[in-house]
Amino acid sequence: MINTLLKYVVSFALIFICLAIGNWIQQMLGVAIPGSIFGMLLLFTLLASGFAPVDWVRPGAHLFIRYMMLLFVPISVGLMNHFDMLLTNAWAILASAIGGSAIVMVSLGLILDRFLNADKKRIDVKKNIKTDANGVKGKA
Repeated sequence: MINTLLKYVVSFALIFICLAIGNWIQQMLGVAIPGSIFGMLLLFTLLASGFAPVDWVRPGAHLFIRYMMLLFVPISVGLMNHFDMLLTNAWAILASAIGGSAIVMVSLGLILDRFLNADKKRIDVKKNIKTDANGVKGKA
């Protein structure tokens, strides 16, 4: 019981420390990017580099994900206070959501197509080199 509680404390502490550092970075830089984004990038860097093992973050992350819908309730209530502004900007919001999704899908499709075709060409070149070396190709 104490071991499980300690895992949750360490997990929440690491997440909130990264959030606090991210907020501090945002204030120091004075940019419009939220501090939570900087904190998330910091946490990702710690996890990807291995400085913080994934097991340290897993208990708190699972708890946050499990109750994520409850975390959106204050945001939804806040949006209802500004419903008239949402309604007047509905076309811009809709256009940016659809346009942004379309840009991501098209660019991802083009990049993936380029990588798959490059890999296919590489395999074809290797086959041609192998058949040329064996003397199979080129003889009539």
